[in-house]
Amino acid sequence: MTVKLNNLLIEKNISHRELSRLTGIRHPSISEMCNNKTKRLPLDNLAKICEVLECDIPDILELEPK
Repeated sequence: MTVKLNNLLIEKNISHRELSRLTGIRHPSISEMCNNKTKRLPLDNLAKICEVLECDIPDILELEPK
């Protein structure tokens, strides 16, 4: 799975810290997601991000075939 959050933030001109502030998700968690280092992605966090960025899950996550 690839997290495309960083590209989306660049496209929308929103910083990691701003997304953290808008969603209430800790900045280190946002950074891990943006750097594809996240070990788990709680669904409530994903929902908050989608709501704030006005996007859908496939805009953030991409499943890669094995």
